[in-house]
Amino acid sequence: MNRSSDSSLTGIRGCLIDCLEDPFLISDYRAVRWFLDGLLVIQSGKILACGNYEQLIESYPGLKITHYPDRIITPGLIDTHVHFPQTAIVASYGKQLLEWLELYTFPEERKFQDFEYAAGVAEIFLDELLRNGTTTAMVWTTVFPESTEALFQAAQRRNLRLIAGKIMMDRNAPDYLLDTAETAYRQSRSLIEQWHDRDRLSYALTPRFAPTSTPEQLQITQQLQSEFPSVYLQTHLSENLGELAWVKELFPDDRDYLAVYERFGLVHDRSVFAHGIHLSESEFARLASAGATLAFCPTSNLFLGSGLFKLHEAKAPERPIAVGLATDIGGGTSFSLLQTASEAYKVSQLQNQTLSAVQMLFLLTLGGARSLSLDHAIGNFEPGKEADFVVWNCRSTPIMDFRNRAEIQTWEDLNDRLFSLLMMGDDRSVDCVYILGDRVSLPQVATAPDKAFG
Repeated sequence: MNRSSDSSLTGIRGCLIDCLEDPFLISDYRAVRWFLDGLLVIQSGKILACGNYEQLIESYPGLKITHYPDRIITPGLIDTHVHFPQTAIVASYGKQLLEWLELYTFPEERKFQDFEYAAGVAEIFLDELLRNGTTTAMVWTTVFPESTEALFQAAQRRNLRLIAGKIMMDRNAPDYLLDTAETAYRQSRSLIEQWHDRDRLSYALTPRFAPTSTPEQLQITQQLQSEFPSVYLQTHLSENLGELAWVKELFPDDRDYLAVYERFGLVHDRSVFAHGIHLSESEFARLASAGATLAFCPTSNLFLGSGLFKLHEAKAPERPIAVGLATDIGGGTSFSLLQTASEAYKVSQLQNQTLSAVQMLFLLTLGGARSLSLDHAIGNFEPGKEADFVVWNCRSTPIMDFRNRAEIQTWEDLNDRLFSLLMMGDDRSVDCVYILGDRVSLPQVATAPDKAFG
């Protein structure tokens, strides 16, 4: 029987590019795969085959195909650190990290004890992810379990792959945002039992950062991790020099910031640490040994004046650390991971280091998937993986149209086109997004139920 007679088979034709290996460890040319005229064959939401159109179509005559000429198709982008409750405070003026939290973040997060408010923002937040080509994210909610419920419900309706968790915070924050070690345990456990590994959703234990959790709460986090070993751990690490001094004051017996988390068994291969700007060589080495991840948040680091992330030290071949790119909304200033990559390139340039288009694509796709232990399911176009991908228009603005008029005929042409997209692109460059092989509707203006903001 002809394979194309299966009505569940569909095809996507266009210029395909993805990463198969880590270009920080081998050459770009060996790490990347591309087909100037490629074909994705999709069945039941997963990739069945990927290859050259003329060669592959012979095995699937009569296949129903959607063709995207003059477009580039990549795997869906992966945001490894983003705060959904901070959606409304993006681009709030000034101050460095600790003052910014007090002035903007904490008052906004207070609103998320109202489920309806949280649900309304969740719709806007997920719309923005998808409008920018982000199909997977590791997300922070608030101390209120209602906010986590609202986000998971909204993501489930959209069939999104999402990792999220309730913040645990029992000191050094306003009283209205504090939980306790006991309530953090009870509420987190309930959310894990309800949502972890349900559909495409996963749970992350989420102590905000060492200064806002007592040793008792960090011990409870370790207990939950031992009871549910497949859940993730997400927190902040070495973002700001004032923060480092505060950690030293609160935990004087620990040799450095990372050691605080190590003492409670929270540094492992499912731990994702945001920022990691001011790490010592010892901390880099210990993160690598543990298999932990660093989330690189360039727009946030620049906006809050936190510092320059040492990407090439983190990815040093002798002890490479898993690194993913992250918007860190709302300290970060854009939901666009293209804009995030553009700023990552500039952060590297300021340290006399280069960052190629393929390296950026890796961080946004397969590298992000590996960072989240999801490379078995997403990150490239390998058969069996979930069919989340983005169709990009590299001529989406007048200047991009002028810049990219030439036809792509060689790898050098494609590499140049990809670099221009990463430097100049944003949400306007997203032609369309597919989740599990289905094209999703992308709202042009983010909306939510009016009563949520009444």
